[in-house]
Amino acid sequence: MGPRRSPVSFIEPCQPTGAAKPPSGAGWLHEIKMDGFRLMAQRRGVGGRLLTRNGNDWTERYPSVVAAMNALKVKSCLIDSEITVCDGSGLPVFDLLRHGSRIKPEAVLFAFDLLELDGEDLRPMPIEIRKHKLAHLVRNVGAGLQLTEHLHIDGTEMFEHACKLGCEGTVSKRVGSRYVSGRTDNWIKVKNPAAPAVKREAEEDWGKERRR
Repeated sequence: MGPRRSPVSFIEPCQPTGAAKPPSGAGWLHEIKMDGFRLMAQRRGVGGRLLTRNGNDWTERYPSVVAAMNALKVKSCLIDSEITVCDGSGLPVFDLLRHGSRIKPEAVLFAFDLLELDGEDLRPMPIEIRKHKLAHLVRNVGAGLQLTEHLHIDGTEMFEHACKLGCEGTVSKRVGSRYVSGRTDNWIKVKNPAAPAVKREAEEDWGKERRR
């Protein structure tokens, strides 16, 4: 009989390193970056919880996401993800998430990494294995929980595609890498200069400067 396994508790998220352009070559996979809030989606028994990067509990805000989490056929899991609200064309719009009621039944959680499954810590595993397990886990569980697709194409091609769609940018992740908390150069983030997120961040930085 093997050792007893316990679910992984909340951990500090992995943070990408910013860059002016995406990496190239076969050693990377690439995702479109969603414009939303980073969340850790945790399932323990029959209860799903949604925690911010600082560990604040936002479970009550997103009932459709919690319903999808509770539909997962697992005893426990921990999913790294981004919560968004999409417009009529299916693109994330941060203002739809930020404004209005805090309760957002229309919100969608885009899952991009799986850190724990049924008590097994998956963080030491290569990212492509974690993503394979994640894709199998979230398949057909409900509109509130969707998979963030990744592609093994040229990073520049992926970035140009994201920009044409009007998305925030891309995140490139090194094939074979394990999951680590904090800043890492195994994840590279490139922002679309024309995206609303970039303008919003610039305005927020300007406001901070004025208040100094």
